[in-house]
Amino acid sequence: MKILYIDTSSSYLYSAIISDTEVITEIKENLGHTLSEKALPKIVSMFSDNKIDPEEINKIIVVDGPGSFTGIRIGITIAKVYSWALNIPITTISALEAMALSIADSKIHIPLIDARRNYVYAAIYDSKMKAILKPQHIKITELQEKIKNLNEEYEIITNDELSMFETKEEYNPNILKIVQTFKNKKSLTPHAVNPNYLKLTEAEEKNN
Repeated sequence: MKILYIDTSSSYLYSAIISDTEVITEIKENLGHTLSEKALPKIVSMFSDNKIDPEEINKIIVVDGPGSFTGIRIGITIAKVYSWALNIPITTISALEAMALSIADSKIHIPLIDARRNYVYAAIYDSKMKAILKPQHIKITELQEKIKNLNEEYEIITNDELSMFETKEEYNPNILKIVQTFKNKKSLTPHAVNPNYLKLTEAEEKNN
């Protein structure tokens, strides 16, 4: 079984082609403002450079949020195009789940994504990936209070500059582990896949 993994929820492109328990090829690259231009060509290159026909892919796993609104749309659009063209199912996962899964220790994991204006996207998971705090858009001060009430060691995972959190673990996705964890999660048709921003877009907020 071959699975295409796509995460463009930040300025990074995280993508891979996984065959059962093996990473055939992967990309972990900060594309910054060129993400919209370079993400698809780099994914296409993964196939051509490794002589893999896209029709060999059995499933797509794509991160549907939270994070950069533009980035999320890019990844979902690419996933939908492949899914529709090849008639293969999509599974969506949370960026915060992927972040928490990638840390290999027994501490409580707290993945954070800067949402600006003193907010973050955050979740808190125990060592068995049970959600103590479900993924949400939360004020930093409120999250800090919740962290104070934890009675166990914890690890904060983020690639963002959040100075109010002194000790942080940089996010380096363990794509193989992520894919193996979610490969049997319920699949969707491309028409059923939508971004999960966890908050309204600025345009939506202005209209409310």
